Amino acid sequence: MTTPPDYSIDVDVETEYLAGESDPAGNRFVFAYTITILNRGAHPARLLTRHWLITDADGTVQEVRGPGVVGEHPYLRPGEAFRYTSGTQLPTAVGSMRGSYQMIADDGTRFDAEIKPFVLAAPRTLH
Repeated sequence: MTTPPDYSIDVDVETEYLAGESDPAGNRFVFAYTITILNRGAHPARLLTRHWLITDADGTVQEVRGPGVVGEHPYLRPGEAFRYTSGTQLPTAVGSMRGSYQMIADDGTRFDAEIKPFVLAAPRTLH
């Protein structure tokens, strides 16, 4: 779905490897990601659902769909941002995530906010 220009949501991602929760010998690598969702459009909008594709280094893809984010459906006026932290677990030291948020503007227009691919990597695994 193409996003109309007046309906623009930017998504910024920061990642962190959680060594204390991970067990590399047991193929358990835990990552936190902090998302900032910014409404750069001209219309207020609410986040309805999320869709994630999580890919590990072996090419296995996990698809996740669900309502809202961290139990919320943030409502963003133009210029407003919402920030949250969540996490995921992989069986490999490296992986990636990408996806989208399904949004609805006050005027009833539904659109997707793209979450561009980002890398999850334990320290000293990528050079």
